[in-house]
Amino acid sequence: MENERWTDPKHQPQDEDLDLSLRPRRLDEFIGQEALKENLRIFIQAARQRGEVLDHVLLHGPPGLGKTTLSQIVAAEMELELRLTSGPAFTNAAELIALLSEQSDRRAIFIDEIHRLGRVIEEHLYPAMEDWRVELIIDKGPNARHFNLQLEPFTLIGATTRAGLITPALRSRFGIVFHLDFYPPEDLAIIVTRSAGILGIGIDQQGAVEIARRSRGTPRAANRLLRRVRDFAQVLGKPMIDQETADMGLTKLGVDALGLEPLDRRYLQTIIDHFEGGPVGISNMSVSLGEESDTLEDVVEPFLIQSGLLKRTSRGREVTSHAYAHLGLEKPTDGPGSGIQGELL
Repeated sequence: MENERWTDPKHQPQDEDLDLSLRPRRLDEFIGQEALKENLRIFIQAARQRGEVLDHVLLHGPPGLGKTTLSQIVAAEMELELRLTSGPAFTNAAELIALLSEQSDRRAIFIDEIHRLGRVIEEHLYPAMEDWRVELIIDKGPNARHFNLQLEPFTLIGATTRAGLITPALRSRFGIVFHLDFYPPEDLAIIVTRSAGILGIGIDQQGAVEIARRSRGTPRAANRLLRRVRDFAQVLGKPMIDQETADMGLTKLGVDALGLEPLDRRYLQTIIDHFEGGPVGISNMSVSLGEESDTLEDVVEPFLIQSGLLKRTSRGREVTSHAYAHLGLEKPTDGPGSGIQGELL
């Protein structure tokens, strides 16, 4: 599969791109998610003391919070080779079996978007995760022959933004399950400062805080905004990113004081203008905005809900009073619409 990649913690390759260069390599370098890190450190230490591979790990949460980075850190801390792939990459069970049966003494397999594995493919994972074996079927019909192929122990690390779409049977086979939360501004400010140092960007504390508080609670957004603000500072001849420079650059990018980007504001404005504040179903919103419903559910909505601007009800999405205030609008006295869309969540 074309999107697979090997990483060996003992022989790290040169950085393939800028994002990779900003990733922490070890658990001590990973900023934020303190409770998760404390527990993960204990689980890793216990597994190393027993001389075993780490139990299977499931990481879930919104995009950009560090699930892939954590998988690489787990492999490095356990001194495992890591294979990175994703659920949509598997078109048949044979591809999964080929991946699982590759010979390696100590390895981990990271499957991003694991909720998108096909049901038949998923069922081949069950015995592999529990008993280190897969069933290999050769030929079809009455000539079919079944073989049990024994596997070397491995750690499966699954990541998903849609934990609710993972079947209970698969979820129950993960011994370690972590939810990643949005980052507070103070943690993001540390991440911004660290990334600026790696990239050789001058930045003061106020500039880092300004970028951090407008980064939607995610390190990926913080690093992206840092690079774009750097561009503005460089062209304007600013030797250092201060609060004024950060505010100017972010404003030009359409990132407001709360961290909302143009699509976020358009989402809220559409509910208010076209659907009387809601409730409205996700399909109607997808058509109105010309965006995939998965993009809205995975990228836009989590931060809006976290910020108190949006709520999901049994009848659909509704904006809150805070959303009207943030957009500088007056909330109608009769409240949200009476459910004219009739579409469930």
